[in-house]
Amino acid sequence: MQDNTATSQRRRTLLKAATLGGVAIGMPGVQTALAQGAPMKVRMGYIGDFLGASMVAVANKLDLWKKHNLAPEIKVFTNGPIQIQALGSGDLDFGFIGPGALWLPITGKAKVIAINVVGFSDRVITQPGIKTLQDLKGKTVAVPEGTSGDMLVRLALQKAGMKIEDIKRVTMDPSTIVTAFASGQVDGAGIWYPHVGTIRQRVPNLNELFTNKDALPKNSFPSAFVMRPDLDSAAGRPLHDAVLRVIKEASDWRANNVSQAVDLTAALMNAPRTNLEAESKFAQYYSSAELAKLTEDGTVNNWLNGMNEMFKSFGRVPEMVDAQKYYMGARYVAAKI
Repeated sequence: MQDNTATSQRRRTLLKAATLGGVAIGMPGVQTALAQGAPMKVRMGYIGDFLGASMVAVANKLDLWKKHNLAPEIKVFTNGPIQIQALGSGDLDFGFIGPGALWLPITGKAKVIAINVVGFSDRVITQPGIKTLQDLKGKTVAVPEGTSGDMLVRLALQKAGMKIEDIKRVTMDPSTIVTAFASGQVDGAGIWYPHVGTIRQRVPNLNELFTNKDALPKNSFPSAFVMRPDLDSAAGRPLHDAVLRVIKEASDWRANNVSQAVDLTAALMNAPRTNLEAESKFAQYYSSAELAKLTEDGTVNNWLNGMNEMFKSFGRVPEMVDAQKYYMGARYVAAKI
C-alpha cells in the first residue's frame, strides 16, 4: 500500500508541475515530454510597426513557432511600457520594446533577452510654421509616455539648451497623436515611423526637427525583446531558449530579406506597405551571429549603458546599473539554431 501511495503522489506531482506563462515546468520528465510532443504555450507581445511586428510576421511565415515546439498567443500593443505592465501583471511572457522604454528593464521591471535592431525611425515633428526647436517654447507637444518619442523630445530639448518645462508636454497614445497633429490640435510631437508617414499624408509640409541620428555618436538606440523576470530560472529556461531560437532565426531571415519582410508585416498588420517600407529604411539590421559577437565584445552593453546614462539625466532612473544585471547576453549567445 505504501508503494502504491508513493507512486500515486509522484503522478499527482507530475500532473501538478508548476506552471509559468502557461508552460508546464519543474520536472525533467515533463520537460522531455514537452520537447517530444506537446508544444509550450507562450504569450508574445509586439508593437504595431515594422520594427516591432516584422519578427512575428517572419516567424509566422517560416512556421518557426512549431519548429521550436511553441504554441504562441500573439498580442499587439501600441507601445513598450504597456507590454512591461502586462509582463508585471502576468498577462504576458515576452514582449518587444523600443529604445525609449529601456529604462524599465534598467529598473528591474523586465529582462532584456535579445536586441532587435538599432533604429533611426523616431522624429520630433512640428507644424509647418514651427521651424526650430526654440520655436517650441510654450507650445503643446504630444508624446506617448515613456517611449522613444518621449525620449527624443527630451534629447532634442537638451541639445537646444531647453528643458522639458519649456514646453507644454501632453501624453497621448500614438494613434491619438496622429489625429491630434493632423487636425492642428498640437504644435509638435515625438513620434516614430510609420506614424510620421501617416501624418505626412495629411500634413505634407510638417517639419522634422530632430531624429535619432542627431543624437549620434553619443547615443545609439537599440530596440529589444524582453521577458518576465520570474522566467529567469531553471524552470523557465526551456521556454526562454525556444523563444530565443525563434528570434534568432527570424532575425537572420529578415536581415537578408527586408523587402519580403515588409510584405509579410503589411499583411499581418493589414497596413499600407508604403509606410512600413519607409520605416524599414531607418534601421541597422544584424544577423544573430553579428549580435552574438557584439554581445561578447561589449558593444551591446555599451549601447545599454549609454541609454542608462541618458535616462539618468532625464530623471527616469536613479543610478547607473550594470547591463549584465538585466541583459541576458550569455543566454543569447548560447542559444543554438
